[in-house]
Amino acid sequence: MREQAAGVRWYLGTMGYGFKDWVGVFYPPDLKPRDFLAWYSRHFNAVEMDSTFYAPPAAAHVRRWFTITPDDFTFCPKMPRDILLAARTEDPRAAVHAFVERVALLEHKLGPILLQFPPDFDRARFLPAFERLLHALPPTQRYAVEFRHRSWFVRETIHLLRAHGVAWVAADYEGVPKQVLATTDFLYLRWIDRHGRYAQKNREQRDVTPRLRWWLERIEARLPHVSAVYGFFNNQYAGHLPATCNRFKELVGLPVH
Repeated sequence: MREQAAGVRWYLGTMGYGFKDWVGVFYPPDLKPRDFLAWYSRHFNAVEMDSTFYAPPAAAHVRRWFTITPDDFTFCPKMPRDILLAARTEDPRAAVHAFVERVALLEHKLGPILLQFPPDFDRARFLPAFERLLHALPPTQRYAVEFRHRSWFVRETIHLLRAHGVAWVAADYEGVPKQVLATTDFLYLRWIDRHGRYAQKNREQRDVTPRLRWWLERIEARLPHVSAVYGFFNNQYAGHLPATCNRFKELVGLPVH
């Protein structure tokens, strides 16, 4: 983990790591899937845990993640979608606290927890539910929120997130404004683009360097206001996560392993 001159720490990686298309390209051909994470953590200092979006992880799995990764490695788990869905109509406190307690087994390796809302989560209908969810988040951890409905992209959302110390995720995602806002003391970025773009994910299939430079310029404008940047890439962004993440690390001036 390298510190920039301004004192900002960069945590860059991929959305998930268990992709078969990476075998023979990023992972050695004979590497077993249970060893993917340990290998991955030699090359990147953070990962966004997509698997937790579909179900809370078993305690034994979380403890193993902690054990097999370097001391300075960081996990950014996604809050389960069932919790976010139920929070629309129910008090989410018990479920939220149970999940946060589980991933807190990662101790100092736990980064921000991502709350990813679907395109049908609009502000007009769900603002009270979202405020209720914010109040349910244990203050012992950090959080980032991704909105996929344009109704949230208003000044009032900035004030709301700042009041709770929650990061507004900057996403390169089809259909939503591209912006980098500092609503707390760290930035959280996700490079996704359009789902289903590539059938295979074993090589970069387009040059996204100009887009990455565009994003980096906007990130750099916010660096005086934050202490850390978390950024994660999706396979659909250019076709092969590790290569694209390394391309961005080079632009930032970080070493590539």
